[in-house]
Amino acid sequence: MKRRILSILGSAVLLCGIVAASATNVRASDRELKQVDGSYLTTEERSIGYTSSPDLRGVHLMDGESIISKAGISRIYAYGSTTANHEVKYIATIVYVDQYDEKNDEWGQIDAWVAEDENNYYLSTAKSLKVDRGYYYRVHCDHIAGNEYPYEENASTTNGILIP
Repeated sequence: MKRRILSILGSAVLLCGIVAASATNVRASDRELKQVDGSYLTTEERSIGYTSSPDLRGVHLMDGESIISKAGISRIYAYGSTTANHEVKYIATIVYVDQYDEKNDEWGQIDAWVAEDENNYYLSTAKSLKVDRGYYYRVHCDHIAGNEYPYEENASTTNGILIP
């Protein structure tokens, strides 16, 4: 009986040690992520960014989303969408694709495009791009909607993903 209690206690101590070590490793890796202009440099397969806050929603503009994902060797998939609260006269998504410049510690734009529509409540656009390997890339979008100028506007940004 004494051996059984010692075995259970030993197993519990070992389990607690493993859980504590893994939690410490997770926190350490979170701290090691570098942040540049609001985007973390990650090794994830994809990253999704949303408009900043539900409190910033307007009368017309509801939200926006930007996505970047790996799409094969030397390719990325960039996506942006804008959603209005109701059908609006003008809706647009401006998509910017950035590459991280380690030397200058800043993001540099490598591509951009605009998708726009009239009398609609949702708009999305996407593109597959060939990129150089060994760099981090991110997508950020401007989301615009309204019935008269000046239109409501918000932005979303993904984290940077490494294309090895």
